[in-house]
Amino acid sequence: MKNLRRKTLAAASAATLGVGLALTGGLAPAAAAGPDTSYLVLAPQGANTSQAAARVAAAKGTVVATYDQIGVLVVRSTNPEFATEVAGAGVESVASTAGLGTALDEGETVEVSAADVASATGDPTKEPLYGQQWDMNMIHVPQAHAVTNGSANVVVGVLDSGISSTHPDLATQIAKDKSTSCIGGVTNTTESAWNPTTSDHGTHVAGTIAAAVNGVGVTGIAPGVKVAAVKVVNDAGYIFPEAAVCGFLWAADHGMQLTNNSYYIDPWELNCKNDPRQRPVWQAVQRAIRYSQSKGVLNVASAGNSNYDLAHKITDTGSPNNGTPENREDLTNACLDLPAEAPGVVTVGAVGPTGEKSYYSSYGQGVIDVTAPGGDSRIRTQGASPTSADQILSTTFNTTTRTNGWGYKQGTSMSGPHATGVAALALSAHPGMTPGQLASFLERTSVAQSCPEGVFNLVPLHPNGAHFYDATCSGGARNGFYGAGIVDAYNVVK
Repeated sequence: MKNLRRKTLAAASAATLGVGLALTGGLAPAAAAGPDTSYLVLAPQGANTSQAAARVAAAKGTVVATYDQIGVLVVRSTNPEFATEVAGAGVESVASTAGLGTALDEGETVEVSAADVASATGDPTKEPLYGQQWDMNMIHVPQAHAVTNGSANVVVGVLDSGISSTHPDLATQIAKDKSTSCIGGVTNTTESAWNPTTSDHGTHVAGTIAAAVNGVGVTGIAPGVKVAAVKVVNDAGYIFPEAAVCGFLWAADHGMQLTNNSYYIDPWELNCKNDPRQRPVWQAVQRAIRYSQSKGVLNVASAGNSNYDLAHKITDTGSPNNGTPENREDLTNACLDLPAEAPGVVTVGAVGPTGEKSYYSSYGQGVIDVTAPGGDSRIRTQGASPTSADQILSTTFNTTTRTNGWGYKQGTSMSGPHATGVAALALSAHPGMTPGQLASFLERTSVAQSCPEGVFNLVPLHPNGAHFYDATCSGGARNGFYGAGIVDAYNVVK
């Protein structure tokens, strides 16, 4: 599978050696300790975690977070035999999450200069930079705002890299009392903990959903709703499974009706349920998602930026994205892109300004539910240069200078929050819908987009050649590129 961005995962920690006493005719040396490692320990479905916690203690582990709602413990241990010793009555499965940090595929930010912000006029009834937000017109946000900007009773959990609480377009939009960091699978509600540290990805996502209409910068799709920062990306730029589990449960238990998930959980991109190492991660994440749905949360997730046919999983040659790729062949649909392909999650593909599938967007008949603007900076004509204006403009936070601003990004990470913002408007206009009803409504109100004729042949952009991003669309009114269609803000509120 092709990934657009890759980084190397640093070692979590150095091994600490235990020292034993060498006594003549006495005890054997104590076993050497291993690295301080995180584990997910799952009790049987429906059981509490007390018996599992006792086994953790006996196996020299420390419980750092207890999620009795779904029978999951987050554990740390330096015992190299922990996984073996903890197995038994009260424990259904256990998995080390060491090495399972997934690099956030965030791409680069093209910042709008201070001079450009100062000289922007846009539409005086909207925001100064609105004239550069082609995405808002594509999905009829102005018409929707004539009906409603959204309700403050709707709270969207942004499971991401944090949200800048000082950004002028977001300071009034954040539900601070519902925000937290979930790094390490443990919650930390201090404001500094859920602010961004090394990535502006979450700030950009939040602006697309709910940037304020205040005469500054840009507008969000649903500026009347609130967003909550649920930080699941650590300072090194990685998402670990325990953080995602924590995020889904936090959103469920703190009154959020929607979550946006612009990431994937497993560094192999595809989590294979029939792989003994990956299966416990699938089980824990699936339990967390099901629990959130039972509490009234609709989870929206990006399809991914690999231009991969998720309906026909055969090989995976580009994963993991945190180290040396491994060639996996003869895959089946037991391998899923999490959380995008978990049951009940709305899976979102990306389009560019023309409404065509973005060159990078993953796709798949029966997998993509809806599509939304994500940007597409590919070269449109031979000899021309790609332009950032065809990407998505939103709020940013420069983690080097620690300053707020605005800038362009592209990816299904950007299309996801467009769908989430439209869902937030739908729930504002029609409160009381269950997650299933809301997902169905979002699809029914989308604008159908037909498959292009033949092979989707894209013009040169990537050094691997002119046909590197070719893809084939299948299906009719509902198809593998666009799902039910492109989301429409006005259709959900009128």
